[in-house]
Amino acid sequence: MGWVSVLSPKKEGLLLAQLNVSDKDKTHPMESKNNNLVLGFVVLAVFLISGVKSWTGEIHGRVVCDVCADSSIGPEDHVLEGAEVAVLCITKSGEVVNYQAFTNSKGIYTVAETMPESERWDACLARPISSFHDHCNHLGDGSTGIKFTYNHPSGHFHAIRPFVYRPSTAPTYCI
Repeated sequence: MGWVSVLSPKKEGLLLAQLNVSDKDKTHPMESKNNNLVLGFVVLAVFLISGVKSWTGEIHGRVVCDVCADSSIGPEDHVLEGAEVAVLCITKSGEVVNYQAFTNSKGIYTVAETMPESERWDACLARPISSFHDHCNHLGDGSTGIKFTYNHPSGHFHAIRPFVYRPSTAPTYCI
């Protein structure tokens, strides 16, 4: 027996509803998918009934290794999979929200959230945390962080210029 929590924005605050999910519902994959679908409809219905207009924002960027440490992206450079990036945003209501993201196999990280329109992001700061690659783990110039205002409508994204890491010493073919 378990509980699934659903948050519903209300004018007086947040309403927390708990739905009972039994262990037997988790045993069959099709039943589990049906339960997830029903839960999704419940969450959607709560938002629609509450009359709160939702807003979705997305931030994404790339992390690369500047192999020759020449401050330009060239054929010798490559993306860094698994690099960690932190994104800190301040909402229109003044709340501070912190996100943590890791790059995929294409070196791209993404942060996205759906929230009430009145709580949407106002300004953000994205900064690299770690590359986790022994051969390319020194931050390049200008890669300490990027501050920006977020004024995109719902469903649109903000792209951030790449964060660059460098090796401690450039290979001899770069000279």
